Amino acid sequence: MSAVRIGVDIGGTKVDAVVLDPGGDIVARHRVPVRMGDDGVVGSARDAVSHVCDIAGVTASDAGAIGVGVPGAVTGGVVRHALNLGVTELDLSSQLSAAWGVPVHVENDVNAAAIGAWHLLGDGRTSVAYLNVGTGLAAGIILDGRLWRGARGAAGEIGHIGIDPAGPVGADGLRGGLETYASGSGVALQWGREGQAAVEVLRAAQDGDVRAREIRERLLGGVAHAARILILTLDVAHVMLGGGLTGMGAELLDGAREVIREWEEASAFLASLEIGSRLSLVPGDQPVAAIGAAMLEVDHG
Repeated sequence: MSAVRIGVDIGGTKVDAVVLDPGGDIVARHRVPVRMGDDGVVGSARDAVSHVCDIAGVTASDAGAIGVGVPGAVTGGVVRHALNLGVTELDLSSQLSAAWGVPVHVENDVNAAAIGAWHLLGDGRTSVAYLNVGTGLAAGIILDGRLWRGARGAAGEIGHIGIDPAGPVGADGLRGGLETYASGSGVALQWGREGQAAVEVLRAAQDGDVRAREIRERLLGGVAHAARILILTLDVAHVMLGGGLTGMGAELLDGAREVIREWEEASAFLASLEIGSRLSLVPGDQPVAAIGAAMLEVDHG
């Protein structure tokens, strides 16, 4: 086993890098702003790893491999359609491996976060889902202790599931999709005020704005629907909520559980599944995607 593990989370605004000890605990963490485009993404990742290694007193070659989580579709280390990074197609694994001198495992960022959240859960359950409620909505899935990507890498893309055929048209061109209700971009889309993001909508809801409160209720319902879909289709033991909107804290978790409780009152079958008790919030101060990236090779191949 290598002395250390190194993980990198490339996001839309920053690159977050961590060094873990053999037990999986963080010994160093460093973030740098992300630069757009192929060269910018590669350079930002290299900078983040260089700095975090300096902090930890190690080198990249001290790790047997380095893991990287990144938005977009990932196949064989090649990233495609990471539009928020200005990347159309980039062989990220090859470029970073050449720079660091070790194998580089690249994974979709939500999948990497699922591994990290599962590691933090640490309760021995082998089938769990990580539901990212952030700018978009998607899930990373662990089944029988293995990351489940699906036949075409689309496992967990539940944001495209429609729950209301008469609902608003989302960014994917479909009406009433889960992502339109249960994501930051969807909340802002429903609000429809130029330059205002989900945080302004939620603040307006707290101030009593009727329309903002309706959007917030649809958000809570969307999270509940997402959990219900994951448990009914995969029967995972636990659904961990992460992403930017989990900054709502208990309001998000309790609100989703209240929607689920109403379903359970009407359905003995749903009540028997105890969906609400299977939900939890991932600690917001933990870099779950970077942790998961660091553990890609060791725990998941």
